[in-house]
Amino acid sequence: MNTKQYFLRNFSYDHWANRECLSALIEANSMPPKALRFMAHTISAQKLWLERLQRVPQTVVVWPSSTIEECGALADEMHSAWINYLTELSSADLEKEIAYRNSKGESWSSRVEDILTHVLMHSAYHRGQVALEMRAAGLQPAYTDFIHGVRRGLIG
Repeated sequence: MNTKQYFLRNFSYDHWANRECLSALIEANSMPPKALRFMAHTISAQKLWLERLQRVPQTVVVWPSSTIEECGALADEMHSAWINYLTELSSADLEKEIAYRNSKGESWSSRVEDILTHVLMHSAYHRGQVALEMRAAGLQPAYTDFIHGVRRGLIG
């Protein structure tokens, strides 16, 4: 598996895991507000990072107040957008440096490969927070382990 295939596979996992979390939140009778906030942030941050990579103006806030329906729609939109972006990448593109400003207005430059890794890890971190909030509220969080998705044939 080359690096591009690795990222395509992991972004497919990421989308599956995000959808599982959103489904678990929908199934909950009383959705923990922090859990929804973490999911909204996770998906919004994915869009923000893709916009940075594509060098287009930022169209989302870092910590939005989104409904569960808005989160689902943006998650699906971002999955398609990430797959399209990754499909067009060459191996050389992964090594390129991208200059951007973070949410504090600071200037930075990072390799595309490092940004992609960050997006995936950032999502996993916040999905963990969603699970924590759900458990604290007496709810059952989604089972989003990577190996679980692979074993069930949900991740190629």
